[in-house]
Amino acid sequence: MTSSSLSRTLTLATLAALFSSSGASSLLVGGQSSSETIQPKIEAARLGRDLPQLQASKTELEKQIAANPNDAQEYLLLARVLGYLVDAYEGQKNKKEAETTIDEAIAAAQKSIQLKENFAEVHSLLADLYGRKIGFGGMFVGAHYGPMVQQENKRAMELNDKNPRVGASLGRQYLMAPSMFGGSVDNAIESFQKSLALEPKQDETLVWLAQAYKKKGDMTQARAAVVKALALNPRNPMAKGFKF
Repeated sequence: MTSSSLSRTLTLATLAALFSSSGASSLLVGGQSSSETIQPKIEAARLGRDLPQLQASKTELEKQIAANPNDAQEYLLLARVLGYLVDAYEGQKNKKEAETTIDEAIAAAQKSIQLKENFAEVHSLLADLYGRKIGFGGMFVGAHYGPMVQQENKRAMELNDKNPRVGASLGRQYLMAPSMFGGSVDNAIESFQKSLALEPKQDETLVWLAQAYKKKGDMTQARAAVVKALALNPRNPMAKGFKF
């Protein structure tokens, strides 16, 4: 090993130790953090909600967390994977596993916030997960979790209102909440459109936009949004199963 390559190796090791101790990043693997190495796998599994791939990513993340328990990013990724697993279990009509997994996802997101409170995306994700919890429990659960959805989205917007995930989550809040609790189809459409203006290649946000247009009664715009979503991701189960 040359002196320059040895110096680079020591520098990477030092940075890894510093970030690991602060909980700000994952361990470096071949010049990449462990979270960076797993994210392409998560994205591949997300595209079609592939259950075996998602379960494998969950296992890998749990191992990484065991080795580096103060990494907020790893908990965020775990919460995201668990959220995708909820979709996969629901697609298989496995309500029991879906309900168990949504609780695990909420716990992972809460842990991420505990480690790093000022990360907008995890607040948005937690808002979405609370919203999913309402879907399993009905009106009485909604009375408990509804204000928590609003609280997490409000904090996410305070931290970074230019993050497309943040805007999309706010759109889902407007779309799913009753009008007496701030729900608004027009506000949902506006939020989804702002999110897509920041990042146009969000196939899932396009399907949510379609849902908003459908709720408004504009089936032409709903169909156009679904067509765009399928062009970006032909495997998107929400788009493939969209009922006009």
